[in-house]
Amino acid sequence: MRKLLLYPAIFLVLASLGVVIYGQIGHPDAAALIAEAERLFDRRDGTFDLTLYEADLRRAIVLWEESLPLIAVEEVRTKADLLNNLAQAYFDLAIGYLSTAEEKEIAHRQGKEYALMSLRLDPEFMTTEENEGFRAALSAASDVRAIFWYGNNLGRYLNYNLLRAITGGLADLLASFERAWEIDQSYHGGGPDRALAAFLAQAPSFLGGDLDRAKEHFNRALIIDPDHLENHVNYAEYYAHKKDPDLFTSLLRNVIDKGGNSDTMAKWPFYNTLALIRAVDLLARSNAE
Repeated sequence: MRKLLLYPAIFLVLASLGVVIYGQIGHPDAAALIAEAERLFDRRDGTFDLTLYEADLRRAIVLWEESLPLIAVEEVRTKADLLNNLAQAYFDLAIGYLSTAEEKEIAHRQGKEYALMSLRLDPEFMTTEENEGFRAALSAASDVRAIFWYGNNLGRYLNYNLLRAITGGLADLLASFERAWEIDQSYHGGGPDRALAAFLAQAPSFLGGDLDRAKEHFNRALIIDPDHLENHVNYAEYYAHKKDPDLFTSLLRNVIDKGGNSDTMAKWPFYNTLALIRAVDLLARSNAE
């Protein structure tokens, strides 16, 4: 496996300060880099192959990182879009292709930092965060992409940083998913409901966990987008496995059935492929018990 792409620390500092190293948004290289990265990242144009896609995803990350310093300070929306793309791409790289805990931790840390950089492009967010803290700033943030991918990366990152989890990390995570839910419940195929449900189902009650609320959000996610197969698999793994064996089996078999439909798979090629793999594995392990 190729080595994980690392974003130099000095560039993180420069980018967070809005320093333009090479040029402005009109720089011809910037447009070319961004266009090529978007082409590579696209999963819906043509036949999707999970194995072959790894090289495209890694290359898209490189190109987006190369394009960031070419964006002028005043091009805030463009820079936010690039940072959000990188937050999602590092998350995808970790869940799809990285194998060791160290690689995954680094990738999710990168992803959450990119999303946080995106949020901090808003001066009001920065001021509120400085004066009142992160969660207060988050409560007024409006970029659902930045918030959603921050939360997703943070959640995975906390798996490797338990002290951070119990000293405010889980509270930040819950606040992120709740804010994304308030802004746009339809984002990413019911993503805010899906993420919030997974958190509520897995967290202990004294840290905010609540299986009844989790079930409500899982059902909402299924209503919003029944073709995002992760909605079914998360429901099965994090709720039904504990509470309803028949529902567990039904949800996973439904995913496997849907996995045979090319139109369904084409709606969310990367995530549905991973969800189908999880469903087959979970059902096999359940049958073996």
